[in-house]
Amino acid sequence: MKIGISSYSYYKLTRKGLIDCFGIIEKTKEFGFDAIEFSGMPGDTYEERYKMAKDIKKACDDCNLLIANYCTGADLVKGSNWNLQTEIDRIKKEIDIAAVLGVSKMRHDASFGFGATDPKARPLDMYLYRLAEGCKKLTEYAKGANIRTMIENHGRYCQHSCDVLSIYRAVDDDNFGILIDIGNFMCVDQDPVEAVAQLAPYAFHVHAKDFHFKSGINMNPGWGWFLTKHGNYLRGSIIGHGDVPLKECINILKIYGYDDVLSIEFEGIEDVLSAIENGQANLKKLVDM
Repeated sequence: MKIGISSYSYYKLTRKGLIDCFGIIEKTKEFGFDAIEFSGMPGDTYEERYKMAKDIKKACDDCNLLIANYCTGADLVKGSNWNLQTEIDRIKKEIDIAAVLGVSKMRHDASFGFGATDPKARPLDMYLYRLAEGCKKLTEYAKGANIRTMIENHGRYCQHSCDVLSIYRAVDDDNFGILIDIGNFMCVDQDPVEAVAQLAPYAFHVHAKDFHFKSGINMNPGWGWFLTKHGNYLRGSIIGHGDVPLKECINILKIYGYDDVLSIEFEGIEDVLSAIENGQANLKKLVDM
């Protein structure tokens, strides 16, 4: 397996203006990662983001850094004011950006679901037809650029492996697969080992993420912690420092023949660069064990 990193891991630095995309590329290469993936593209307009993608592609080519994947936000249930075709057309432009980056795969979200008081809130299976239609049309479009599309266990509404698998089954296309985020299953209190075993045969890409866990019977620990679906507490951690059974999950991926990029997605409160460097070293050990 190759060890990569998501640009999202640097988010705390980009938010403060301490690093930009080109600094991220430089730092990623300096750390010795095999690949990078980009989560969104900077720019206020599509034209600006399209040009930025060209510049990023050149910068990665110049330093011989593989761009493994492109991730973009989407909501195929209520995005673009509930207009599915408008949302599909918007995401098609993101596929065009992925093509400029030269990637062979791209993740778009399925849906982020609803607030607790939203009158249109329904279980995912009641919007499955809509999710499947959107994913199918997007993957058909992406075929023209030789890009495979994916959804991820991400955003609560589509985070449990059974929900992800239900969309995968409904789309039923060889060009459509799953991005497994190993840590994210814990956000809905699902055992990552069980979930990875269920989805591994259909994985196009994998995020390595770790969390610290505390039971909901304890007090809220405060800074950096958030509630899971069942009222427990999680905090992003350095790879190998938390409670996600990463080694078991990596073993399962190997059993099912996954031999592509494992991208670190760091969401902790620690110093970003130190956390990335330590997490990279730990992930290499876990893969080699």
